[in-house]
Amino acid sequence: MGNILLVDDDEQLRSSFKQLLEQEGHQVRAAASGEAALALVDKALPDAVIMDVRMPGLGGLATLRLLRERDRRLPVIIMTAYSTTDSAIEATKLGAFDYILKPFEIPDILALLDKALDAGGVMRDQVRLSPEAGGDEDGEVIVGASRAMHEVYKAIGRAAPTDALVLLRGESGTGKELVARALYQYSARSIQPFSIINCAAIPDTLLESELFGYERGAFTGASARRIGKIEQAEGGTVFLDEIGDIPLGLQVKLLRLLQEKQIERLGGREPVQVNVRIIAATNRDLEAAVSEGRFREDLYYRLNVVTLHLPPLRERKEDIPPLTRHFMARLAREMKVPLPKLEAEVFDQLRAHDWPGNVRELANLVQKLLVFHQGGPVTGAEAAAALASPQAQGSGTELSFARRGGHSPLADYVARALRQNPGQKVFDGLMDEMGAAVIREALALYSGNRSRTARMLGLSRPTLLAKMEKYGLQ
Repeated sequence: MGNILLVDDDEQLRSSFKQLLEQEGHQVRAAASGEAALALVDKALPDAVIMDVRMPGLGGLATLRLLRERDRRLPVIIMTAYSTTDSAIEATKLGAFDYILKPFEIPDILALLDKALDAGGVMRDQVRLSPEAGGDEDGEVIVGASRAMHEVYKAIGRAAPTDALVLLRGESGTGKELVARALYQYSARSIQPFSIINCAAIPDTLLESELFGYERGAFTGASARRIGKIEQAEGGTVFLDEIGDIPLGLQVKLLRLLQEKQIERLGGREPVQVNVRIIAATNRDLEAAVSEGRFREDLYYRLNVVTLHLPPLRERKEDIPPLTRHFMARLAREMKVPLPKLEAEVFDQLRAHDWPGNVRELANLVQKLLVFHQGGPVTGAEAAAALASPQAQGSGTELSFARRGGHSPLADYVARALRQNPGQKVFDGLMDEMGAAVIREALALYSGNRSRTARMLGLSRPTLLAKMEKYGLQ
């Protein structure tokens, strides 16, 4: 939940909206003018601002300019009832996180606020490099004292102060997003915006407009110009996660961005100059993709200049004990459970595992141990059982898909889907049903906290939000 500054000269809207946000668990300070907002911002230290455009005295755009001078990392959502004017476009150019048209639907503004809070948290939460982590570190920490991790730390130190494009390569779960955030936070652009775009989580049909924006009339429903995520991050850093999944048709535009620092909005005729640093990541075999014609060779060579390889956990097993202690301490605090001791045999079991899911899998295993721990030290037998079982039994949050007394809800779902859609595949629907159920239960477990839910599910925040939108979980 966040600390919100609400700015609107409409007393009725301000009062009702403040009450709504407080019911959602946010702390809210309200101001009736831009002048009052500027006087409050240093005292309130908001995590996000929601502000109207048209106000007497200092208007929304003028206030936005002054807020951006104080802190470019503060997410500001602009509300406007005038969609035919250029105010929304101007607000985005000035660095507003996004805008929303009045009257708006409550779920829409709440979802947008969640995204803004997550984006602000990513920019502000420091990622620390901690080779000797012993378990008492809070927050985001890149842990590891192995030779391979020391090479990663040195590479971060060398690349962060430059504006060079960095390509992060490594298997899923090796911590590419954390390294990208460290590169941003140790750079000269650390006081500028930082945007994370998961290229695999956005449908191909929407990815171009999400990245580059569009002009009015570019397609049906494009009633006004929309600024894309690249332009919104002007002066800052953009992290393109899963860049190996970008469709071929879009790779040409991405190449132009990397080579000429120019973009072209969808439906536009003139190039737009941009000043952003790009950090990219992939777990794909780009060389194979190039040879198979799925990835442009010229884009591959443009990306493959400053490359940082993140080692899989199976190649740095000496880091398993400090990683385990770190996750155990952090998750015990978050779950509000006692921190148990670990018997030496626990680490023997963990070192014998191959860890196909890498550090993310280890974090999930530690959470499982905490959920099912019955007291006393965690034993090697408990660790072995948790490793052997892909889904622990008896959790209060597990999905009710297990067969009980000859009855299986999962079998019932499949049978119902087949009856309703004879001759059609039900796999995608089943995956959606399970995915929605998992996220719904996790959100309930962590009281709607998106950041914590994403961490516990082993997802990035943008991926979680994209899945919530897909499943209608607002």
